[in-house]
Amino acid sequence: MSYYFVIIGTKDNPLFEHEFGTYRQGGDGISRFREDTRHMNQFVAHASLDILEEVQWAGGQMYLKTIDRYPPTGSTISAFITAANAKFLLLHQPNNISTTSNPSSLTANRNAPTSTTPAATDEAIKNFFNDVYDSWVKTIMNPFWRVDTPVRSPVFRSRVAASAKKYL
Repeated sequence: MSYYFVIIGTKDNPLFEHEFGTYRQGGDGISRFREDTRHMNQFVAHASLDILEEVQWAGGQMYLKTIDRYPPTGSTISAFITAANAKFLLLHQPNNISTTSNPSSLTANRNAPTSTTPAATDEAIKNFFNDVYDSWVKTIMNPFWRVDTPVRSPVFRSRVAASAKKYL
């Protein structure tokens, strides 16, 4: 699996981005997004923000599981909302991508079952989000960090990478 992780601020601006691959089943941690679709990761992740903002008020959970799918690339977007309304989005794409016959647009079916994300993967994503959230809170407690400014800390990037290696 390949992953694209992004943290979106309260003004819908990206604060942090990280792309990586799976470490499970002998993976090397390198993302395997196809070069012709790699540029779509940001677009797909940001397009799911509308759905995220609808779903966030429906329940009181921080982890929202799978909120959107993008069939042309087989990508799935999972989300987590912090207490300060920063949004963690994880676009994950299986290595064996099968394109569908309708590559026209994003699908926004939040009532669909999450059958493409097995329970073990869903639990791993939840643990990854919780671990990154812990690192996020420690990072934004820095008195020199201003709200909605990008995080450029190499320590935070290494903690996200370590969480990815541990859970994904």
